[in-house]
Amino acid sequence: MTRKGHSALEAELKHLKSVERPAIIQAIAEAREHGDLSENAEYHSAREKHSFIEGRIKELEGVLSRAEVIDPAKMSGTVKFGATVTLVDEDTDEEKTWQIVGEHEANIEAGLLNIKSPIARALIGKDEGDSVEVRTPGGEKSYEVLKIVYA
Repeated sequence: MTRKGHSALEAELKHLKSVERPAIIQAIAEAREHGDLSENAEYHSAREKHSFIEGRIKELEGVLSRAEVIDPAKMSGTVKFGATVTLVDEDTDEEKTWQIVGEHEANIEAGLLNIKSPIARALIGKDEGDSVEVRTPGGEKSYEVLKIVYA
């Protein structure tokens, strides 16, 4: 994963542990004070949220403990993990720019493309000027690699 993605997951983990967890524990305590827990919707909702938060904390701790942080700025050459690639759709002439990142930091709306996605897999090893054929759920797409940046 990239340094930026690693930092974002660390920040989320810190927020969950220092803000969300204490707040939900307080909410559970307040709900308990209202009496009969079997019919207390606030209590059951708080317990469910607590369970979700604890699960997310465990997931993030596992991901971060196994993460290998890669600095794309130290790379160059053909497309590989961490590259920011500008493509042009050969059918519509629409330009798109994506950075190839790990699955836990991927966000297509933010231009962060999962390395396991069909487009990223097709781009790996390509160079500027290469044409790429990608089989997507929407059908076959043809792209030309315009620019590769490592930053």
